[in-house]
Amino acid sequence: MDLNFNIKLAEDYKSKSQIVRVLSEDWVRRNSYCPSCGHLVLNTYRKNNPAADFFCQNCKSDFELKSFRNLPKSRIVDGAYDSMIGKILRYKNPNFFFLQYSSSLSVLNYFTVPKYFFTYNLIEKRKPLSKDARRANWIGCNILFGNLPQSGIIYLIKDSTIIQPKSVLYQWQRTSFLRNKKLESRGWLVELISIVEKMPSEIFTIQDVYKFEEFLRKKYPENKFIKAKIRQQLQVLRDKKIIKFLGNGRYQKGA
Repeated sequence: MDLNFNIKLAEDYKSKSQIVRVLSEDWVRRNSYCPSCGHLVLNTYRKNNPAADFFCQNCKSDFELKSFRNLPKSRIVDGAYDSMIGKILRYKNPNFFFLQYSSSLSVLNYFTVPKYFFTYNLIEKRKPLSKDARRANWIGCNILFGNLPQSGIIYLIKDSTIIQPKSVLYQWQRTSFLRNKKLESRGWLVELISIVEKMPSEIFTIQDVYKFEEFLRKKYPENKFIKAKIRQQLQVLRDKKIIKFLGNGRYQKGA
């Protein structure tokens, strides 16, 4: 991979946002591969396609690209709230590429988030635009980037260092079982993965997880059996080798 943007492409543009869009999209087209299947070519959709920016002809995965000079720590602005929620409901939301570039217009960080990590709890409704705005009462959304488990953030480039494709594909496939889960079940599993990652040590107990009972109750107020649901989801994570069961209510990360 060449980490530098082709700045000659920006000569006919004056808008900073247009320059970044043109340069970053060109960089992805020339340098990236599909992190889902490893196919070496990503195709570009027509401009202003509402579905995504890129697609893999091999595995049919879609990708939307967002580029930043400074990567937001907690929230990333996205499009219309109703549209995003509708896509998640139909499982038509794209995978995402996030690209952070330097002042010298080279890639610092480039990572992907698989579409199956996107649940209701990751999308925040923004306030409607004012009545005087061009798109009066339009409601956008934020992606709560800070709520993503680390397993959902898969780096292709980190701190200007290129990650081996073999490692990228492994990280993607490790959690790909989520794509076959219904939305509610997927939401629970994503929450449990995030909770497990927050454990201060590699070995933890089910009592440690139970400490998040009230947190989960607020997320899923209709569920009256939170502890039973926790046990059920831990069994799924055990079966998928995300965690290892050690016996006597003890678990280990990264089975």
